[in-house]
Amino acid sequence: MTGRIWILANQGEVGGGEVMLHHLATALRELGRDVGVVAPAHPAETADRLAADGFDVVRVGGPGRLGYLRALRAWDRGRGGDDVVWCNGLLPATALAGRPRRIVHLHQVPEKPLLRVFSALARPGALAVLVPSRFAADRIRGARVLHNWVPAPTTPQTGRARGADEPVTVGFLGRLSEDKGIVTLLEAAALLRKTDPGAFVFRVAGESRFVAEDEAERLATALKAAGEDVQVLGWQDSGEFLASVDVLAVPSQWAEVFGLVTAEAMAAGVPVVASDAGAVPEVVGSDHPFVVPQRDAAALADCLRAVRAVDLGAVAHSQRRRWESLFSPEAGRAAVAELLDDLSL
Repeated sequence: MTGRIWILANQGEVGGGEVMLHHLATALRELGRDVGVVAPAHPAETADRLAADGFDVVRVGGPGRLGYLRALRAWDRGRGGDDVVWCNGLLPATALAGRPRRIVHLHQVPEKPLLRVFSALARPGALAVLVPSRFAADRIRGARVLHNWVPAPTTPQTGRARGADEPVTVGFLGRLSEDKGIVTLLEAAALLRKTDPGAFVFRVAGESRFVAEDEAERLATALKAAGEDVQVLGWQDSGEFLASVDVLAVPSQWAEVFGLVTAEAMAAGVPVVASDAGAVPEVVGSDHPFVVPQRDAAALADCLRAVRAVDLGAVAHSQRRRWESLFSPEAGRAAVAELLDDLSL
């Protein structure tokens, strides 16, 4: 018999893993499971977000990540034997290493030596080790793919009716960091400004959250110096932003383990121009026409030129169908139900 399923947060601030925690909790609740969440007391962003949606949230820990790790171990000493813990990240998975009836869910491939050691300690004996892509599963022994998923945008997506003589509006949405490829995008914009003046407009939405101060300053200077065709908007509602662009550029230059913003664009019917970094090509699919080498501004510029000659409506329709079958809440809920069935939970 399975008691409550507890999902343990990796951190108190909301990043991609915490977004997925919320989606997982929602799917489990919709499947009729008794679900609770454990999250840091400080910072409380993750805990507050889940509590506001009606979940039973236990706030523990501090100060710092080591304090949270110790608090998780102390919290677990009082659990019943039938409870299952879903460790949503490497920190809770390490904290509860060796515990029976636990699921280890990793949202990054551990790269640093110390993180690889923690991963090796955390995985043995788990009911399942989950990762969001085949790219990640190929790098973590014994892992099973549970794709991330994203809801459809709440903003009505009517599709932009761009005239033949209008510029193509290229969007960028996400963390303003070098590993997300914003520098490559600005270099491509500069190339297009010379070769195709007036043919493209760039809308950049996002913040430098979780970015080192010196890097954030460099990027702020580069964005400020960009041409008038580059609009820097700061944080934006993703649905409203996606409704305002013709294509979304995802020029990442690090090994993305999934790429939530890519799936969000697919859900919104916005074609993606993606780099070949990590799992991004896996998300858009092998037949997607707009995939370019990472860190290659010239290739990105060439691809954006090609966008003007393609039926974007057909591309958007194909991408939307792929989202529905793999990355929608319905697909996610079905995958969670299949996982629980396979684990006899």
